[in-house]
Amino acid sequence: MKFNLLATDGTARRGELMTSRGVIRTPAFMPVGTAATVKAMLPETVRSTGADIVLGNVYHLMLRPGAERVAKLGGLHKFMNWPGPILTDSGGFQVMSLAKLRTLDENGVKFRSHIDGSAYALTPERAMEIQALLGSDISMQLDECVRLPCSDEEMERAMRLSLRWAERSKKAFGAPKDRAIFGIVQGGSSVPLRLESAKGLTNIGFDGYAIGGLAVGEPQEIMLQMIEATMPALPADKPRYLMGVGTPDDLLKAVARGIDMFDCVMPTRAGRHAHAYTRFGQLNLKNARHTEDPRPLDETSDCPAARDYSRAYLHHLFKANEMLGAMLLSWVNVAYYQSLMAGAREAISAGSFARYAAETTEAWARGEAEAA
Repeated sequence: MKFNLLATDGTARRGELMTSRGVIRTPAFMPVGTAATVKAMLPETVRSTGADIVLGNVYHLMLRPGAERVAKLGGLHKFMNWPGPILTDSGGFQVMSLAKLRTLDENGVKFRSHIDGSAYALTPERAMEIQALLGSDISMQLDECVRLPCSDEEMERAMRLSLRWAERSKKAFGAPKDRAIFGIVQGGSSVPLRLESAKGLTNIGFDGYAIGGLAVGEPQEIMLQMIEATMPALPADKPRYLMGVGTPDDLLKAVARGIDMFDCVMPTRAGRHAHAYTRFGQLNLKNARHTEDPRPLDETSDCPAARDYSRAYLHHLFKANEMLGAMLLSWVNVAYYQSLMAGAREAISAGSFARYAAETTEAWARGEAEAA
């Protein structure tokens, strides 16, 4: 994997992440394919939005269908019919947030499945083995993510454990030709801990660096402070990935601070609950005002779901509990996130990112005059 920095505008960066399965244009938003599927979307539809890469989740895939089974069936790319790059997270966050009866020690974490209560163990070595079996292009180290706010002692304990797990993850990953591994900066809301984590990970040496443990309950202001503090401590020639973030506003603010990659379930989750992200801001298609509205969500959009279906029809689909509603709005939202990132890339190259972010934010706040 090779990262080429193509342009900068202040601290905002435009680049290309070269992998054996294709180029990832950055800043990039990765749709989340938790269980080998981006919910309510066909792989070819995801691709049509401009997505270069999707994310899979170790925790969910190890529970079902199982990493060994996916490997037997030809690997995750073939299994889910996605020919482009795939990043797999290590499952650490889901173990902490979803698993039942978990116990954590130096070796790893033991837990019971949230599905059927079956017992599992996840260590840094097993996390690397699972990701190798899946065949993902970018693997993530196993880490421990704590929810904020928490005590300073808890933040420090989890950060130091994650650093030791990072070293074991890197060793277990080895040196495969066509795959990369990212380390994960932890440290909660403590700047000194974040800097110590970033320095430790840089000394170990990774192909890219993620910032984890944010958007887990803290205000946006704290998240942005942690990004600003961490960025100077990370290698400028490596990609930087903000995990699990976020809203369109989060993305623009993080791009401005030097983040290259994002993932979040928000666009598809919102789509399944009748919320659409557009250049006018967020719309709730369950609202009665859409009942007889013949307009599309955005007649200028390149996305057919936003351009070719009336608001009245979308409102009807959700009122009738038709699955097509979730499918269309998930498409709308993923397409909007991709267009937001495409606009950011163009603006960075043109040296006009600050203006692009301001105009986009103003359009969200202004909304539609007809709906006021």
